[in-house]
Amino acid sequence: MAPSEATYLIHTEYRHPLLVLADSATFASPECPLLVLDLRGEQGRCVRVVAAELWSIENNLSGANMDFEEFADAVDDDGVFRGF
Repeated sequence: MAPSEATYLIHTEYRHPLLVLADSATFASPECPLLVLDLRGEQGRCVRVVAAELWSIENNLSGANMDFEEFADAVDDDGVFRGF
């Protein structure tokens, strides 16, 4: 299943700004980077994040302090967000 296909499994009343998934790439890396999908802006857009920084994305998106794009633009060369 492609990450964007997972959005079709979400109940219509789900109001959270993101969906967090653990997939095969998560478990293939010692850092276990989770896959975070944008559910508000560009639905289906995704970014990987180390678990220790997941709070930053969740808090800032839930509080509308930042946009998903700001996190996606701040990933390291390997495509993983490790914080600002």
